[in-house]
Amino acid sequence: MRKRNALFLSLASGATAVCAFAGLEGSHVLPADHEAILYSKAPLDDVVTQLQSKVASGGVKLEYDPTFGYLPAVLKQLNVPTSSQVLVFSKTSFQAPRISPRVPRALYFNDEVSVGFVRGGDVVELAAADPKQGIVFYTLDQEKTSKPRFDRQDQCLQCHASGGTLGVPGLVVRSVFPDRTGMPVFQAGSSVTDHRSPLSERWGGWYVTGTHGKQRHMGNSLTANRDTADNFDRAAGANVSDLKGYIDTAAYLTPHSDIVALMLLEHQTRMQNLITRVGWETRIALYEREGMNKALGEPPGTMTESTVRRINSAVEELVRYMLFTDEALLSEEIRGTSDFAAEYAKAGIRDKQGRSLRDLDLKTRLLRYPCSPLIYSRGFQSLPAKAKEQVYKRLWQVLDGEDKTPAFARLSQNDRQAIREILQDTLPEADKRVFLSAASARPN
Repeated sequence: MRKRNALFLSLASGATAVCAFAGLEGSHVLPADHEAILYSKAPLDDVVTQLQSKVASGGVKLEYDPTFGYLPAVLKQLNVPTSSQVLVFSKTSFQAPRISPRVPRALYFNDEVSVGFVRGGDVVELAAADPKQGIVFYTLDQEKTSKPRFDRQDQCLQCHASGGTLGVPGLVVRSVFPDRTGMPVFQAGSSVTDHRSPLSERWGGWYVTGTHGKQRHMGNSLTANRDTADNFDRAAGANVSDLKGYIDTAAYLTPHSDIVALMLLEHQTRMQNLITRVGWETRIALYEREGMNKALGEPPGTMTESTVRRINSAVEELVRYMLFTDEALLSEEIRGTSDFAAEYAKAGIRDKQGRSLRDLDLKTRLLRYPCSPLIYSRGFQSLPAKAKEQVYKRLWQVLDGEDKTPAFARLSQNDRQAIREILQDTLPEADKRVFLSAASARPN
């Protein structure tokens, strides 16, 4: 029987995770079977569920490629650009026996779904962001059939609902010290990386194509000793623009593992996990509060300080991350090797001045206007009203200059003004005036 649990962007179970940041990391795992969540039972509306419905009805036919199976057709139907390809060669997947530095696993992504492919593998792996439930895992059998089927894989939560994913179903990008076979040197540890991580800690076990000057990362390099990473050589994998000396690039959809794509992927994984955590935390808090209201004879909707504090605490972490308050700054310009950066920016929603939250900087930081484009995502827009109201309230306080605390000191006045103006033009409900007007019209 084939093993179906898809371990996607995280290290195999049993590895030592190094959590470099305080906050929700390492916090308790929220109960997926809670009545307010029902992760395995509630209806889904993610892009894979939508595609499955079209395939089942005959509205969409997935073409089968003799080399890549259903991968090209899936990427096309889910609007996932091939330029987003990144390659991971560490043995950190359930398909580990097929993965090595010579045969890396390919990952592709957009704002709503990630797709994994291993040469010679039995399945295509998918992880889709449901607007309410967070990341949901699927596999698609690579055997040719008249009606391909995406199979849900909740057993992935064994690894994908942990402190590393902020206690909810989610994804992480891990950096490890790989030996010559791609096996992580467990004694050396590993780390979950995102936009807060110094470049020097990122992408161990990944291929990285692109230039970054004198800055160093962990990509493209191997340890010489299976027992220690003391002599790990970051310089050996620096500023690599061509992977032909590492792998058979013709065996993949593109020859790239673009550094800019990796940076966006890292940002998005934690951002999505935070959106899911805030949504779950709020739904559970409100459900339990209503139970107490009923038991105590309190009017429905009555809130206590502890309930408000529980929601606001999670929201605060989301707001700080979405505004890049702790981003690891760049000392030199980053340049990728594929069309990913241009395609990513082109897809942005633009304001009256032609600006977009998807505009990239890549000289001193990731984004030109430091506010996560996932604010437009269905997941963020589907947050419970109590949580979203608090997010907008905190955004206004920061962007209007009312919040002058050190946590947001990095945001310049120009940054705050630009972000505020972009949101006013492209996301009307985020406009302070519009949202306050709508809020005043709602019943208490």
